[in-house]
Amino acid sequence: MNSDTKIGARILRLREGQAVSREELSNRSGLDVEFIRAIEEDDLYPSLGPLLKISRALGTRLGTILDDQFSQDPLIMRLIERKEELSMLKGKGKPVALKFHSLGRGKKDRHMEPFHIEILPEPAEDKKMSSHEGEEFIVVLSGEIELSYGRDVSFLQPGDSAYYNSLVPHCVSCRGPKAEIYAVLYIPE
Repeated sequence: MNSDTKIGARILRLREGQAVSREELSNRSGLDVEFIRAIEEDDLYPSLGPLLKISRALGTRLGTILDDQFSQDPLIMRLIERKEELSMLKGKGKPVALKFHSLGRGKKDRHMEPFHIEILPEPAEDKKMSSHEGEEFIVVLSGEIELSYGRDVSFLQPGDSAYYNSLVPHCVSCRGPKAEIYAVLYIPE
């Protein structure tokens, strides 16, 4: 993966193309300037919540930040072509907790973000609730999932699903060595 395809490079290119300073992006998104710098320069991959805030602040689709390729409809994603495209760290120096495989990569003007996600265990103190506009739908493929939603906690097994409002603080984590889910995020315009 060359630097032009990394998320930080895309954000930097979009931000500079609009003549927006990091400070202005910080003000628009509510994110710390140092956090934005780390994304752009240190290849820090945050969760989707901050990426959504950045895309909104720059007036672009989340998909533009996640990928900048275009294809014709229908978009067919073959299992053998699927690649890990995004690994989300739970903090500097901490191991990867989520590995995202985009299932919508290349779909122009999409309003949903479909993913296959590998979820690895993390210490309880690293589990952070996130909140952002839209809705999410998940289906558990393997392992056991703990879904914290507001004050409620639910446990999901393979075949179970959950559909929820993303504005409510939530956290999806695995119980055990590994879990896999399909997730679809709907992000309103």
